[in-house]
Amino acid sequence: MLPGRCFAAVATAFLLMTFGFFQMSPAAAAASDACAEVTVLPSPLAPWTGAPLRVMVIAEKPVEGTLSLIAPDGKVAVKSTDRHEGPPYSWFAEVAAPAAGTWHATLERVSGDCGPVTRDIAVGARKPEPFKIPTGSIWQTRNNWNSTNEALFSAWIEKLFDAPPDQDLNWKVWYEVLRDPSRNFLYNYLGRNEDTTQTGLRPDCADFVYFLRAYFAFKMGLPFGYSNCSRGFGGRPPKCYQWFDVEHPEVTRPPPPPEQDAAAPATDAPPPPPQKPGFLRLFGQSDDAPTDVPAAMPPTKAPPPKPKRPTNFGEYLRDVGDVVHTGAVRAGDDNADFYIVPLTKETLRPGTVYADPYGHVLMLVRRVPEINGTPGVFLAVDAEPDGSITRKRFWRGNFLFVHEPALGTPGFKHFRPIARENGGPLRRLSNAEIARNPQYGDFSPEQSQMSAENFYDRMDDVMSPEPLDPGRAMSDAITSLSEQIKTRVTAVENGRKYQIKQPGDTSMPDGASIFETTGAWEDYSTPARDLRLLIAIDVVRGFPDRFARRSDRYAIPSGKSAADMKNELQGVLASELASRKVTYTRSDGSQWTLSVKDVVDRATDFEMAYNPNDCVELRWGAPENSEEASTCKRHAPQAQRAKMSGYRGWFHERHWPAAHT
Repeated sequence: MLPGRCFAAVATAFLLMTFGFFQMSPAAAAASDACAEVTVLPSPLAPWTGAPLRVMVIAEKPVEGTLSLIAPDGKVAVKSTDRHEGPPYSWFAEVAAPAAGTWHATLERVSGDCGPVTRDIAVGARKPEPFKIPTGSIWQTRNNWNSTNEALFSAWIEKLFDAPPDQDLNWKVWYEVLRDPSRNFLYNYLGRNEDTTQTGLRPDCADFVYFLRAYFAFKMGLPFGYSNCSRGFGGRPPKCYQWFDVEHPEVTRPPPPPEQDAAAPATDAPPPPPQKPGFLRLFGQSDDAPTDVPAAMPPTKAPPPKPKRPTNFGEYLRDVGDVVHTGAVRAGDDNADFYIVPLTKETLRPGTVYADPYGHVLMLVRRVPEINGTPGVFLAVDAEPDGSITRKRFWRGNFLFVHEPALGTPGFKHFRPIARENGGPLRRLSNAEIARNPQYGDFSPEQSQMSAENFYDRMDDVMSPEPLDPGRAMSDAITSLSEQIKTRVTAVENGRKYQIKQPGDTSMPDGASIFETTGAWEDYSTPARDLRLLIAIDVVRGFPDRFARRSDRYAIPSGKSAADMKNELQGVLASELASRKVTYTRSDGSQWTLSVKDVVDRATDFEMAYNPNDCVELRWGAPENSEEASTCKRHAPQAQRAKMSGYRGWFHERHWPAAHT
């Protein structure tokens, strides 16, 4: 589909009812660069007077303009000049109670050579029939992914997690975001009350990015699929063996990949239990979904029945979450669900996924450009083991990058496009096809050829192409560290509350499994978080040295040398760290405040501070016999402390064990 073109009069176009967004003729390709091509999308799919009318406008180029929603009586109901930075660049406007009739969504562009773009939107007086989902389908696939749909996905993601860059943004569970109509442009888009039902799903970091992509595809009628992949074993990187598309959801819980099955020890946990019909009613259900819940099979019967085919979107998501994991994001060939992209502001757009080589996944949600010497920044979200969602900045402490063959392919990636050709089955495009496809053309192996220093240097250049004020840049790094410490406060507090409710000690896994397991240890321990925190502390401590290495990237004040500036930064660093504060809750419920400098000075203590069986005072490195530690009443079992001593080298050396893949 081609987006809109520049024109001076009211647009004449056709409405693709299955999607509800505005198209223009192929002549749009001839539009000049001065007039950005635009796409207009109203929500819900069938607007009516009983639901808010929301309108999204997107453009690939940074055109200036004002979005207006004009009522049937010709009056301007609302105007929006707030353009979200891109690409894609986007505007949003909403009318809470639209009158029946024909509305006009108009983007008035500043350029004198470009006329307004107007889209007519019919608002009905009566509630329309709910959007039908064909019997036996999770949703109907009505179109292919292309550059327009990818831009809409990016704009939706940015709106979903929008807030000023200095604002702490977090949620206890992911569906809190989707149930916020002020954030979720696609809230009740299908008119099925699909966003109001309850769910117990708490996706981890890999599940989360798949769930967001699936949600958008479900709403917009786009293809979706996921792969059954290994995590990587015996020095071999993750590899994907099977791909399941949404049109064939009957295969929902495949056996482990061959190499994973062969490498699994005899003590591995048993396969997940069969699904229970009716467990979830997330985002509505298919029209013929059963409402009865048969009795559970007696445990004495074997073998258990095959998993039940999902009957609604919520059940389908649960099945996706049972299969995908971080190995699927780190896999790097044509069978993977993701492909690597070049490091440019055009490709690093909202919805881009980051594969941490050590088993973490984040998604970009916003680019904040460099302004007047203030460093630019990319903002991302991730899901933590406890199910919480947090927004954080891109920097070395959050986005780890290293090339180790057994870990797979790290870095920034896009979801692999899914297409249908000539009425055939759904399939994914290969890397070569993506590279030559005019709708994409953004596959690049360059990240796989970069050293860690080259990667971070390139990202610095993309975020802040103009020379930086060195003092502001260091302050920005300290802010990122402070945010990282604050998210740990929440994680440790969750563990404290769990200790109160749960008698006994949480079981501790052996070896590299401390970083990736299941159950209470995964939910309340912090080994991966603490290892990243230690790396982040090193980044901040070493900022003056990195400044000296790349002093040409900075705007050094007149009359000062690079050596003078380095010395000044070293002197300011300690006072900056001392001025930032965090507060945690001690074992007795009282509050204790630490400076960021306290945390940095306790780096050695954080090498053994991740066990949820220890009191929170120990987990924050409280000195023995200090007032801070006086409220500590709980310690991890000696056997666990002994194991932690054996694993301490991983944290001291800032390196995940090779077995952890």
